[in-house]
Amino acid sequence: MTLVLAHRGASHHYPPNTLDAFRAAVVLGADGVELDVHLTREGIPVVHHDAHLVDGHSIARLSYRDLPVWVPTLDAVLAACEGLSLVNIELKTTAHDERPERVASADVVVALVERLGLTDRVLVSSFDLAAIGRVREIGTAIATALLVGEPDADAIDRAVAGGHSALNPWFGHVDADLVARATAAGLDLHPWTVDRPDDLRRLAGLGVRSVITNRPDVARTTLGLA
Repeated sequence: MTLVLAHRGASHHYPPNTLDAFRAAVVLGADGVELDVHLTREGIPVVHHDAHLVDGHSIARLSYRDLPVWVPTLDAVLAACEGLSLVNIELKTTAHDERPERVASADVVVALVERLGLTDRVLVSSFDLAAIGRVREIGTAIATALLVGEPDADAIDRAVAGGHSALNPWFGHVDADLVARATAAGLDLHPWTVDRPDDLRRLAGLGVRSVITNRPDVARTTLGLA
């Protein structure tokens, strides 16, 4: 069965990456959620897509108390999503960041997930191979996924070589050939961001592990899960 993951929560209905969006995803029957994590100046993991707030301030240079009230901690989001089958935590570091920052992001998230006993329900993903590589270096049981836009010829090989268990591509590049090659390599596919019924049906028919969508209610109805 293809899981329905709410992209930044039920972000069609509420501001993305807010507690309201994640609580709505639970109410709407999502199997899980996808979210984005940055660290504050003191190393608190918070859920926000961009590295900067709309006023231009860098999250990494601000203390948590200086953030807007609608930016939740990862702890709070995980509590709001208690009972969901899968939480896909994207580490937002990039190759342009210093390695200590990339390592710290992975270390903090792994420590929190393990402390909460959620290792079997969390998938840590990133475009940044160093960040998810650090998760694997730690030796945790938490699964990891390589995020890609358009998968190049080596994307599957990079994911497998890094010890990752999934590939998260942009949905428009997912076809039967990619699914077959990923499956043969032992990788799950979690395509993003899928909102149209025709696309949802096509991807579920191909056998992807989940669809990441802004509209979990529409996805559930389309896939006959409602």
